[in-house]
Amino acid sequence: MTLSEGGHRARLAAFMDSEPVQHAVTAAIVVNAVTLGLETAPSVMAEIGGLLRAIDRIILGIFVVELSLKLYAQGPRFFLRGWNLFDFVIVGMALLPSAGALSVLRALRILRVLRLISVVPSMRRVVTGFLAALPGVSSVLALLLLIFYVYAVMATRLYGAEFPELFATVGASMYTLFQVMTLDDWSESVVRPIMEEHPYAWVMFVTFVLATSFAVLNLFIAVIVNAMQEQHAAEEAKTRREVEAAAHKDAEALAAHVVALREEVRVLRGMLERALAGR
Repeated sequence: MTLSEGGHRARLAAFMDSEPVQHAVTAAIVVNAVTLGLETAPSVMAEIGGLLRAIDRIILGIFVVELSLKLYAQGPRFFLRGWNLFDFVIVGMALLPSAGALSVLRALRILRVLRLISVVPSMRRVVTGFLAALPGVSSVLALLLLIFYVYAVMATRLYGAEFPELFATVGASMYTLFQVMTLDDWSESVVRPIMEEHPYAWVMFVTFVLATSFAVLNLFIAVIVNAMQEQHAAEEAKTRREVEAAAHKDAEALAAHVVALREEVRVLRGMLERALAGR
């Protein structure tokens, strides 16, 4: 790569990352989301179906051109950024033929709307924070799964024979307990019928709700929030370091400029003194 070509690619990369381009891409994604939603309405498709399909192809072309320019500008570095790979996969899926066995891909066109995650910085921070929280989240999920398994085995042994539609197997019990955890009509459809046969069954289900809905799930949220806060603090620290480095560089440049001015003044003073001495 020549020096001029490298400079051209750098300018193109900066242009593609500029705010006007990112705003234009965001607007295209939002328009695409609206058109894809309208395509699900038969009455709308009967009226303006051709227009909606044309808009969809135009926006897909915009996405392809955008990614092609990014790929040219960044070169192999394009594939080193996770968000670039995310955009590449989403747009690439839209280019696959949607006929025959791959007709399901036509429904997956809505995945293009997910590109908003990579374009909008606040959404990127949320996803990055969630990914950073995965180690802690995995531990919480393991704890939640352990609680589910223990209570599912107990429920299957205690109530499986009398309530097979709810607790016939461990798997069925875990599904029923999931309904209990979400508090979705758990009292009327699950617990009260069991309490008619087992008056103290509420103890097991109340402790399960307290352990899952009010304890473990809140711990799950706390881990994610903490990771996002750490991510935000890391970004602020990085921005502060960049600002301090830029200020230090400017101060050094200013000091060098002052030294150069002093040297020029010294030279001019010497020249003036020699001129006056010659008179």
